[in-house]
Amino acid sequence: MKYSAALLILLAQFFVVPAFAKTPYDGTWEVAVVTKAGTCESQARYRLTVQDGKVFGPGDVSGRVTNDGYVRVSIGGSHANGQLESRVGSGRWNAASSGAPCSGKWTAIRE
Repeated sequence: MKYSAALLILLAQFFVVPAFAKTPYDGTWEVAVVTKAGTCESQARYRLTVQDGKVFGPGDVSGRVTNDGYVRVSIGGSHANGQLESRVGSGRWNAASSGAPCSGKWTAIRE
């Protein structure tokens, strides 16, 4: 009987999920966006937070970061993807401004 209880306790440890799982990219990121084509705002900055692989920020922000750093984010009507490294990242984005397409690049630095 003692062995059964000990075995159950040991097995239970393998099924417990940490309450605050962290990914390698969790933290606050300062993102600079530059328009290369189209009529969107020429530059913008966003302060975004990655928590457990999910991207959060002011306004209509949603997205995910994989464990290998691939990021896909939507901010309003803009869509961005790219790659994060340990403290920096970069990629491309696209959107429409008043129905006209625009696109550009983004860079990020972890704070």
